[in-house]
Amino acid sequence: MEQKKNEIAKQDKSQIDEIALFERVSEIIENRKRRAQIAANSEVTLMFWEVGQYVNSVILDEKRAAYGKQIVATLSLQLQEKYGKSFELTNLRRMMRFAEKFADYSIVATLSPQLSWSHIIELLPLKTYEARIHYAQFVVLSSDIKAACSG
Repeated sequence: MEQKKNEIAKQDKSQIDEIALFERVSEIIENRKRRAQIAANSEVTLMFWEVGQYVNSVILDEKRAAYGKQIVATLSLQLQEKYGKSFELTNLRRMMRFAEKFADYSIVATLSPQLSWSHIIELLPLKTYEARIHYAQFVVLSSDIKAACSG
């Protein structure tokens, strides 16, 4: 009888260990997937800024503003063909506006891991630089609070 109790206790312990093992491994996987998603989002945001900055510099610095709209439209079609819908004309113009409104790369690099492209799009219509930074910080703070409450 005593031996049977020990066997049952061992089985219960192994089940608990298996559950704990599964939970810990799941936690590791979820954390790494979340970090990969943040890194990918950051790189996309930085890529969009860099594309916008470069297009702005070519069109504006070379005084091509008069027919810049056509250049941007043609570029958009070429990029869509090669890279897909992310480079539709509307989004390409947003990239250009993003680079114009957030001219300081160091700020963009700081915000990119914390703000998605959707967040950036929402910030672009704001009239002043101060308003854009204020609301960007608000979104970051809100995200931090949500993460703390869910984790």
